[in-house]
Amino acid sequence: MESLSLPAYGERRAEYRDRAGSRFASWIKWRKINKMGRFIILSGPSCVGKGPLHEAFIKFYPELAGKLKKLVLCNSRAPRPAEIDGKDYHFRKREEIERWRGKENFIVLEVRGDLQAVDLEQASQALEEGDLFYEGNPFVGRKLKDAFESKVDILSIFLAPLARDEILYLRSPDRHVSLIDFVTDVMRRKLLRRTKRQKGILSLQDLENIERRAKSAYDELKEAWHFDYVIPNYDGEDSENWNVFYYPVGDARRALLALADLISGKVPTLVEKWEQDLLPYDSPERC
Repeated sequence: MESLSLPAYGERRAEYRDRAGSRFASWIKWRKINKMGRFIILSGPSCVGKGPLHEAFIKFYPELAGKLKKLVLCNSRAPRPAEIDGKDYHFRKREEIERWRGKENFIVLEVRGDLQAVDLEQASQALEEGDLFYEGNPFVGRKLKDAFESKVDILSIFLAPLARDEILYLRSPDRHVSLIDFVTDVMRRKLLRRTKRQKGILSLQDLENIERRAKSAYDELKEAWHFDYVIPNYDGEDSENWNVFYYPVGDARRALLALADLISGKVPTLVEKWEQDLLPYDSPERC
């Protein structure tokens, strides 16, 4: 499998940075003419850190965050500890969401065993009023991107638990690593730590849910190349680096700075652009 050489990749990163300023200026001009907001999509695997990143963005960049209205999806699962109906999700019975399948103005997707739905008409109305922000699953994020990219300006961002160079290293035949198993194990550990922190003693249902989410992570990572930018981040939702010291530290801080830069129209050196073939569909088995 061929991949970009380091010089070629460096040139590509520079090209993305050079284009960012003009793209942001074009959006400002376009918005004045069309009077539509910008759609910002933040996606990534479960427990990669999307939630605490969004919370930190609201806390430390209130002026930027105050301009963004959050798109709240419907979800068939039960609320997690501290989740609020109408703020995190609209929690609905599965049967109710099932009835929206096939309707023109709805996206309905099975996501890691849960049924999620988006009302496209409500999203369009929100974009007529200003900027819209979605944080969640990559499959939903890509569907939203496809639904709105011809209508509004979209900034799509993927939060990843590994960096591009780490994937290139691990997928080498010399490593004898199953990349699918590696990613699954990374996310399983994050999910276990998060759920233990939330609940203490885990039930069989908790463990099954963790395994389902961990196994979904590799397929979700394969969606990253569809997004404008990838932010590598090792501080997932299991990490204390988001709030234990009040200010985010480590990768939590770097991811926050990168997100703020991207929303402001700048492209920091931290962000990456992944190729379609970066993650192979068939990963060699571990020897």
